[in-house]
Amino acid sequence: MNPNKKRLRRTMMFLNAQKPGLIKDPYIYKPDSIMLDLEDAVAENQKDAARFSLYHALKEIDYRGCERVVRINGLDTPYWKEDIRCAVAGGCDAIRIPKTESPEDVKAVETEIRAAEEDFGIPEGRTLIMAAIESARGVMKALDVCEASGRLFGIALSGGDYTKDLQTHITGTGIELMGARQNMIIAARAAKVQCFDTVYTDLDDMEGFRRDVETIHLMGFDGKSIINPRQIPVVHEIFTPTRKDITFAEKVVKEIEDKKAKGIGVFTVDGKMIDIAFYDGAKRTIELAKASGVYKGDL
Repeated sequence: MNPNKKRLRRTMMFLNAQKPGLIKDPYIYKPDSIMLDLEDAVAENQKDAARFSLYHALKEIDYRGCERVVRINGLDTPYWKEDIRCAVAGGCDAIRIPKTESPEDVKAVETEIRAAEEDFGIPEGRTLIMAAIESARGVMKALDVCEASGRLFGIALSGGDYTKDLQTHITGTGIELMGARQNMIIAARAAKVQCFDTVYTDLDDMEGFRRDVETIHLMGFDGKSIINPRQIPVVHEIFTPTRKDITFAEKVVKEIEDKKAKGIGVFTVDGKMIDIAFYDGAKRTIELAKASGVYKGDL
């Protein structure tokens, strides 16, 4: 398995792949991933120019550990195969499939990626896949999509297109996204892949953005797509374990390991009833803290 499948992805920042000013140094804002967009951000008559810009950015810019994902054009367009060849030749880390509605969509992209890796001397399996869910059908097929390829590291909700398909609109309350969010996170967890939330487009409403991020964090999402560097600190703060969370997780892990050796199944930590079911969650908190750079312990 590609070791990058489970990497930390709290923030994934969208950038127009055609604009050098945007893609030359986004790592300074420290997003976990960047989304170099060849689809909606690029006009029909500029697709070739965008690929040219993308290829040279991938080849020549040191993104300093920031994951580089490329959003290709839809599989119903004449552009997507060349998008994949360009992105793989440049050495991107992953391909994002827009408007995914079936496992066949994922398999078609995987086939093109594999051919491009072979053609350009890229190690087989290096290029990962993520799938954007943008329709009611896509939401209903989420588990099948998640299980379509060993390269697929996660799925992401695209709220704008999804709500249009649902015959409603983005309200800012999250009500219209509730069903899709819940179904997608359940599917992702069942398939053991990651799940990412849609963008929040009102840059003037940072309080609303914070509430939105807190909601999806509680739901179990791994991260959020973003459109502006201002949003990064909020997401990272909410998705990074606090010192209190880390201390409690350390206690849980140590106590469970100690009590298990003694044959004790149920006990208390800081006044809370704990059993073996808490172990994986505590270990995940510590691993997330390590990945976020805030953990200095040795567990």
